[in-house]
Amino acid sequence: MDFESAEPREFSPGGQTAEISIGAVQGKGEANPFIPKFEEFYNTHYKKQIEKLVREYPQKRSLEISFKDLENFDFQLADELIEHPDLILEGARLAAQHIDVPALEIEKFAPNIRILNLPQDRQPLVRDVSSKHLGKLFCVEGVIRQLTDVLPKLKQATWRCKRCGNTYVIEQVGHQQKLPGLCSCKHKDFELIPEESAFVDYQKIQIQEPLEMLKGSEQAVNLDIYIDDDFVNRVAPGDRTRIAGILRLYPPSKDKKNVYNRYLEANHIEETEKEFEDVNVSEEEQAKIKELAANPKIYELLVQSIAPNIYGHEVTKEAISLQLFGGVKKALPGGTNIRGNVHVLLVGDPGTAKSQLLMAADRIAPKSVYVAGKTSSGVGLTASAVKDDFGEGGWTLKAGALVLASGGMVMVDEFDKMEAEDRSAMHEAMEQGKISVAKAGLVTRFKTDTSVLAAANPKHSRFDTYKPFFEQVDLPASLISRFDLFFMIRDTLDKKKDEAIASHILQSHRAGQQLLQHARGRIIPAEELQAIEKKITPAIDTELLSKFISYARQNVFPILTAEAMQMIQDFYVNLRDSGRQTGSYAATHRQLEGLVRLAEASARIRLSDFVQQEDAERSIRLVRSSLEDVVKDPTTGKIDIDIVTTGTTSSTRDHMRQIEEIVRSKGKEMDKVPVDDVIGEAISRGIDENKAREIISKLKKSGEIYEPSHGFLKGA
Repeated sequence: MDFESAEPREFSPGGQTAEISIGAVQGKGEANPFIPKFEEFYNTHYKKQIEKLVREYPQKRSLEISFKDLENFDFQLADELIEHPDLILEGARLAAQHIDVPALEIEKFAPNIRILNLPQDRQPLVRDVSSKHLGKLFCVEGVIRQLTDVLPKLKQATWRCKRCGNTYVIEQVGHQQKLPGLCSCKHKDFELIPEESAFVDYQKIQIQEPLEMLKGSEQAVNLDIYIDDDFVNRVAPGDRTRIAGILRLYPPSKDKKNVYNRYLEANHIEETEKEFEDVNVSEEEQAKIKELAANPKIYELLVQSIAPNIYGHEVTKEAISLQLFGGVKKALPGGTNIRGNVHVLLVGDPGTAKSQLLMAADRIAPKSVYVAGKTSSGVGLTASAVKDDFGEGGWTLKAGALVLASGGMVMVDEFDKMEAEDRSAMHEAMEQGKISVAKAGLVTRFKTDTSVLAAANPKHSRFDTYKPFFEQVDLPASLISRFDLFFMIRDTLDKKKDEAIASHILQSHRAGQQLLQHARGRIIPAEELQAIEKKITPAIDTELLSKFISYARQNVFPILTAEAMQMIQDFYVNLRDSGRQTGSYAATHRQLEGLVRLAEASARIRLSDFVQQEDAERSIRLVRSSLEDVVKDPTTGKIDIDIVTTGTTSSTRDHMRQIEEIVRSKGKEMDKVPVDDVIGEAISRGIDENKAREIISKLKKSGEIYEPSHGFLKGA
């Protein structure tokens, strides 16, 4: 038998203070004064939508109402909805049950009322959400950073008195349990009856404010959000979303009794597709951008705008400038997608300004994330499924840097030190633009339409001039092959270069000192001040350059001209033909597609609708420079792309085959073959002694041959 409780109380686990509800519901049930207004609104504006929902109920349980429609009907009612959403939404829900609709069963029909299209002044940035929003209806936009499993949440609780057995039914609003205040038998010890209570699906998510809205070194702000019922599982980590809801408060913690945590109780969720290029560009800025694009020296200006405080590195800076503008993503018939993102890898000695180049690109890119491979948060670079406090005991899907930066760029310092789990996922993320996660029954895909600019160090701190590149880098060849361009940055002993670098660094320091004194009141003549600033100021203002990149990516989708196509094709075919004699592969289709992406980026810089010969030439020059830097076979002097795909040159593989054949051939004549005999035969075939010993060591490691006793070899 049900009894009314004199005063429901809230139960907070651990003895904490109960949840504070701002804008508490008044006038519950039939007494709600807004029911008649909404009945009129539904009958004149939303009757067809309600009829459709009744037919589909309970498979579909939400009635979506445009705020604009409500505002046009009664602007005062719309204002009340913003200020007192709990009361107004309850009136809207009850009114939906009163509409004269065929087959409507009032007791069973209890739709969720979802509000969309809130006005612009009710859409604050996540960082601007404050106490003035408590209990109010508003909307925020951000990227889903993490989300939990779907869990059952108590909606209507049936409590039983442990002493006398009386039962009480209490609606559960908010995040904390609400219990009867006192039983009629004067006791307040109750137990929940789950089978007589009502539960609703519930999910907790966390959004992060969009990266392109950050300025300078600002850190992204997060906001926890609770969603329920038919809105669970609507989003995934990395999705860009707009969420309307009511700001609530958690109870204060024991040690901070006056400090409250906040969360947004979601009312409506919609996914948005804003990405890298979605930055507003004014007409005045467009005029400046078009003027820059028409400048014959635009490519030089771009190089001078990337880390002007760093001396040299012109080729690397040019590559980064093309990466920022990017190629064109294509969707082909049949569902095939060709990525437009350009990936660039820098591997260099310590102190060669790799990190500063990454940070400079991070400042310029309209949307970007800068991370270190080893310290890129507990989630890592890609994505993961973990059990933590956020998931309240269940599993939480978390988005890493590549997912959060989707549609933009991620700068990864110490790329060689990334976690093993991230390393394996990077292959799919860079090539396919997505990451698949399957763990503990959770199977999902994350979007990673992201350009990667990575920096790594040699295994032993510095490059050894006499060792092949791939023996000195702690990265799998298969991962390196995903990069369109890779550059080896050496710290060479060169007196003239050292003098130039030292002079540039010292002048930058002096210029900074002079500007500091000027800011503190020292008078510096205008001409002298201009000369000082020129030494350390980017040729193109960073904010304008960021807008330039956004504008080009948003509006320019160049097409290859016949001349550009022929030039790229000739280079590719000749490159492959150059390895025919040695049996090596100087290029694969990955290099061909990379050439196209870089040429498209070059055309975008000029805001050109066509990829011209000059763009093809620029692309070819950068790719050739990259290949010669990293994948030239020191034995043959030829470019051998197999170094990237296998980590070994074709000439080394040929030598390995020969030495293995020597061991097996001589093994037919004797039980075990002396090492000296194998080396002697290798030398007679033109293989250097040191190289032969190195290859024998490799063959033993790979298990092709073994050493049955010291100084002897045998085929496995």
